[in-house]
Amino acid sequence: MGNFQFIIILVGGGFIFVAYKLADLTLFIVEGAIIALATFIIAFVKINGRPIHYFFLNVIQTLMRDRLRVWLKLYTRQEIRRSEKEPEARLPLQVIARNRVRASRLAEMSLIVDTGGIYEGEKEPPESKNVLV
Repeated sequence: MGNFQFIIILVGGGFIFVAYKLADLTLFIVEGAIIALATFIIAFVKINGRPIHYFFLNVIQTLMRDRLRVWLKLYTRQEIRRSEKEPEARLPLQVIARNRVRASRLAEMSLIVDTGGIYEGEKEPPESKNVLV
């Protein structure tokens, strides 16, 4: 990572040099401060442990993606033909049984997660636990 930071600082120094050659003293001081700050941020600031340029790339990729994602299962021609010919080979419809969680149990699980497992929750007798059907 050190070589990459060194290159960024060299490029920033090059921009400051160009600003020194092309601008008068007052403008150079303002431009130099802005360029030095931007160079420092790009070279040394990390977001979530990753260099800031990865953050900017992720922001650009996120803005370019669709806002709404819809999942659409596409069947192959073989699957469609087989389901038309054989009634027992119909395309699967999955029924998902929902396990309803009581609000008090949900609050208790949230407390367990928030405390990092230090709070272990109230012990329930084995016969009163919910069983998935």
